Order: sequence, then C-alpha cells, then structure tokens
Amino acid sequence: MAAVFDRVFYIPAAAQIPLKTWAGGFMIDAWCPPELDEFVTWYFGRNPDTCAIVVNYVFLSRCLDAVPDGVLRVIDTHDRFADRHLQYRPFRAEPNFFFTDRASEGVGLLRADMILAIQSAEADYFRDLVDRDVYLLPPVFAERAKFRAPRRLTRFGFIGHGNDPNLFSISRFAHGWAATWNPDLPVLVIAGEICGSLSGLDLPGVELAGYVDAVETFYAGVDAVVAPMLMGSGLKMKVAEALSLGRPVIGTRIAFEGFDTDYPAHRLDGIADTVAAIRRLHDDLDGLATLTAACLDLLARYNAKATACEAAWLNAIPRRSARRAAPSAARAPDVSITVGAGIIVREERSLRSLPTADEDGGILVATENPSPATAREAGYPSERRRWFVSPEPDGSLQSAGPAPALHGGPVSLSPEWIHRRSLPQPAREAIAKSLGDAQADWTADGRLIGYEADGLTLVTCVPSFLVGRSRATAAFLIGDGERARELRLTSTAALARSPGLPFAATRGTLTPVPASLTFEPLEIDGSASPIPAACKTPSGLTAVLFLSDDLMGLIRLASACNTRFEVH
Repeated sequence: MAAVFDRVFYIPAAAQIPLKTWAGGFMIDAWCPPELDEFVTWYFGRNPDTCAIVVNYVFLSRCLDAVPDGVLRVIDTHDRFADRHLQYRPFRAEPNFFFTDRASEGVGLLRADMILAIQSAEADYFRDLVDRDVYLLPPVFAERAKFRAPRRLTRFGFIGHGNDPNLFSISRFAHGWAATWNPDLPVLVIAGEICGSLSGLDLPGVELAGYVDAVETFYAGVDAVVAPMLMGSGLKMKVAEALSLGRPVIGTRIAFEGFDTDYPAHRLDGIADTVAAIRRLHDDLDGLATLTAACLDLLARYNAKATACEAAWLNAIPRRSARRAAPSAARAPDVSITVGAGIIVREERSLRSLPTADEDGGILVATENPSPATAREAGYPSERRRWFVSPEPDGSLQSAGPAPALHGGPVSLSPEWIHRRSLPQPAREAIAKSLGDAQADWTADGRLIGYEADGLTLVTCVPSFLVGRSRATAAFLIGDGERARELRLTSTAALARSPGLPFAATRGTLTPVPASLTFEPLEIDGSASPIPAACKTPSGLTAVLFLSDDLMGLIRLASACNTRFEVH
C-alpha cells in the first residue's frame, strides 16, 4: 500500500469485533469501531480539500456520517450480507463472519451517494433495495499466462484461504472424489492456508500441499483447477485467478456467479455433478481442448465487460479539482539487532504486516499494538514495531546477559511460533522471560497447593478456554533470578467453589472460571529438567505465563506466608 498510496494510516480498535450472534443478524454497525468514526473526523479536519471517500464493506458505513457535506461518498460492497446466514443451514453451521437483514443493509447503503457491486446479480439486488446510483464494477484480471489445453488430467488443484465457504466446499468435494478414486484418475492437490484447517485429512487421491512460495508455482504444477463452491457471495477470486494464469476451470454455478457463462462445466449443480464431470474429462483430449477454449473465451468476455464497467463508473464520478498530496518517499525499515540469553532479536519498524519470518531466518514473535488514544495522539502512524527472534549461530543459547526486550508497550503475539514450536525450547524460554513484564490480556493470583520436582498444582481463576483446552497454549514458569522454564499443562479441572483469588482481563469476552491446573516440566530431547525448589519461596519463580494465539495471561503465585505447600 505504501507504494501505491500517498499516505497510509493504522487505526487500532479498543474492543474485539464479535464473530458470533444468536440473533437474526448483526446490527449494521456492530462491526464498525468508534475509532474509525474518530479517524474520519480527524482526517477531514486535517485535509478539508478531500473530495471523496470510498468505504470497503457496508458494515463500516457509519463513518460516512462523519464526512462533511459536499464530499462524494462511495461504498464498495464486495458482497451481499443480508440473509447470508441462510447459506450455512445445509451445513448445520453458524456463520463466523458478518451477516444482517435486508432492512439493516439498506440503512447502511443509504449513507452513500454511489454504490459499487462486484457482480451483476448483486447489483440488481442493491438497486431493488435502495434508491441510490449502483454501478457494476468487477475487477479486471490481466492475462498473466497463456492458456494451454492439457492432453490429460494428471493433477488438478484448489488453492484458497481457510474460510467457511472454502472449507465446507473443498472438504465435501475431497471426500466425494476419494470415494471412487483409483490410480488411473488424477490427484486432487489442495494448497494454501486452508490446509491448516484440513490437517489430518488422509484420503486416497488427495494431496495437501500447504503453503506455496507463489501462486504461479501452484498453477504451473496442475493441469486444471476445480471450484466446487457450495456457498458464498461476491466474485470468486479463485476462478478469476486461475483463468488469468491460463488454467482451465471446472466448477459449480455458485463458483461462476458474475462470470456470465453457459458452458456446462461451469454450471455444475453440486459435488456429485462436479466429480462426474472431472471423471468424464480427465482423459478426453477433445473435451479438455473444448473446456480450455471456453475458458479463454470466458476470460476475454469478462475482461471486456469489466473494462466497460470501469469506464462507465469513472465517467459518472463528478469532477472536482483537488490538491494532490506530495507522495511520501518510500522508507526503508528501521532495524536494530540485540543479542542476549542465547537469542538474536531483530526489531523492525515498518509497514510490513504479513511476514512470519525475516530474511535472516528469524521467527516473528510479537507486533506492537498501540492503544487507540496513543495512535490518535501520534497522528495514526502506519509503521509498527515487530520483533523477530533466532537462536545464536553457535547453538549454545548460553550467552551472557538478559534476554533483549521484545516489547515497549502492548503487543500482539504471533501464534505461529507458539503453536508450531519452530524455535528451540531454550530460545522459547528466553522469549518468555522477556515477555514476563509485558502488558497481559488477563491476570490472576494463584495458590500453589502441590509441588514436586516433576510437577506442580495450583488453584486460581482462569479464562474458560483454558479449562476447556480449546486453544493451543504454551506455559512458562518465570520469576526473578531464574531462567524461564517451559511447562506442559497436563490437566485442568473446574472447581465448584471459587478460591477467592483476584482475576482481571482487558477483554470482556474472557470469562473467569475457578480451576485447578497441574503442570509438568516439558521434555527436551527425551528428558526434562526438574522444576526448581526455589518456586516454593517468595524470592524464587513467582508466576506462570500463558501464551495462546494472540493472548497473553499471567498467574502470579501467592507468597509463602499465605500458601500451604504439600508434597504428594
């Protein structure tokens, strides 16, 4: 974004966005944080010559109420959200993304002067819903590779994110494909983030490729692409992407909504129909040539229409002269490197928002997460600090000095290094030691009721997810004068009576539950170091740090004066 836009801003929200509702739908503004309204007010106060604003998604439309008169207001809808939950009923599932009703969607759309729709069926729906100018504006997909007709299908693929429409659709298709697969048939290759949601899927004729270095590499390795979509709205990017990279696509009617095609292999009715179509085509030379020609023609017709729609919309925009801000020079990341406790910490201040590792092999551990007030006072700077960690090259992990700081305020943890254990345990323990005084999302006092060198038990109050063990969680024993020790949480049990110990959380969704927790030392190379006896004294290890997803929790162990120790 920094390479395309003159200015980029980062707007943190104080509260979490609710993903579930037991009502008929979210209210139209349930996902619009008030901090967005504050930013829009602040921005127009600083830039009064701004002549237009484009809001992505109708559920963020409330911020248009903060826009001064005379400014063109545009909503880019991307999807229809009214009654979206009805698509989930055949799967007996609850949606975990925004949905609402027609009246609420209409309220949001009426805040705009112009509405953009990504495909024609949704454009017709919006025109019927509100009295506003609705423009069809599908994206143009340049031809990035020439089509070539396969002589036979050996491997066909699906790549995508692990959202519900993808997960429900490809999971059912994979089982349907495997049910009648034999070695003479092609292999289904599934790639991308969705493979994390399909872990453990072991079916004949199905291969999970995981993440790929580039989508071009994936498409070059398959003969065709399947889009067995059973639900969804908007325009299916997986279809457009495959076509732009020269791969023939076979899919359902839902997958090809917005592409205006009558070709039979693009109008399939469900899983069984799609499986049958691939079985018919996989060694049909003429049929594959016809499919490829149909896809080539489809992409050409689609892009011609998209180009015409873009010209029509640009022609409809009211012209008004405006001062263009001087583009900001691209700024290289600010980097500092520190070493201590056997780890190398690379601190980077940059715009990069998606890396999980840096060029030197460090693993992303934490990202700065400033409060809304701090961001507002600083002018909503877009750069944030990120901390990447790698072990020292000699592998000793015993260098002198404390662990380098991994925070300077609130941070969001990167879940990958917690779940995948991609760093050696001593490095993980050095990180935990550094995070011990960071701002936690929840804190509690705990009472140690049992101790041995190979385990300890405490009573406390913890968030309900910890008792239910519903999230992958890492635990570390930390304190002054000792290195952190990674523990394994072996058992949890809810208590009928509260131990009367304090619990506090920065998020209202973290419900406290009285519980007992039992830990063992985590093994390294088949052996585990004992839990030090110092944990029984006030001057010893004094807290258990919990890391789970982007949450950080801390249980402070009570001092010896009010703790009764028992050896079992």
